[in-house]
Amino acid sequence: MQAFPIPAPRFTGGSRRVDAGSAWNWLTQGWAMFIAHPGTWIAMMVILIVIYLGLAIVPLVGQLAAHVLTPVLAGGMLIACQKVADEQTPAIADLFAGFQRSTGALATLGVLYMLGMLAVFLVIVLLAGGGLAGGMMLNQSLAAGIAVGSLLLAMLLGMLLTVPLLMAIWFAPALVVFNGMQPVDALKASFNACLKNVLVFTVYGLFTMVLCFFAALPVGLGFLVLGPVLAGSVYASYKDIFLAT
Repeated sequence: MQAFPIPAPRFTGGSRRVDAGSAWNWLTQGWAMFIAHPGTWIAMMVILIVIYLGLAIVPLVGQLAAHVLTPVLAGGMLIACQKVADEQTPAIADLFAGFQRSTGALATLGVLYMLGMLAVFLVIVLLAGGGLAGGMMLNQSLAAGIAVGSLLLAMLLGMLLTVPLLMAIWFAPALVVFNGMQPVDALKASFNACLKNVLVFTVYGLFTMVLCFFAALPVGLGFLVLGPVLAGSVYASYKDIFLAT
């Protein structure tokens, strides 16, 4: 006999396609979230910058740890965004909410993200190193050309390999925190959603590059504002693509 209440169907990560104009709408929603509580968001960004600068001081290990922590801290930012969307007041402590909610899954995302970035880095090193070694075996006039060519090719390949990795991690923290998805399933759902919406994310990327340029002008202080705006835009895009009817 069916038990009542009937449990809600399990979220499968299904997404929808949205039009290119949604990119600007996501950013405006992110701005609205920031302007509602600017002091709290700026304080969170200052803490984030201090954390990542501190990790950057430690060679290799710090960089790897930064990749592991990224989904956990992103989860905290998204939880703060949800509070604002629900007309609640976010707190600076929300930045660390990922250490209390879905911590294991978020950390697993971080490990997978770290391994992916490490693999991309190794491909770049091997390709660039191989080209440099091959150039050294030839005469001096050809060596420089081969070395430069292999380095440019390695950088291009690295960028191309990084794109699908970013597509997979983009929505994964939100899917883990808000929908309880397993890490691998969240990565797959995020990648599929981004692939389905290549056009809108291309437009979003162009807008973001322009905003990053202007944010960098005042000695980088603009990122104290742009960071929360982008976090809000990620939350808005998640709601738009995965939860909108």
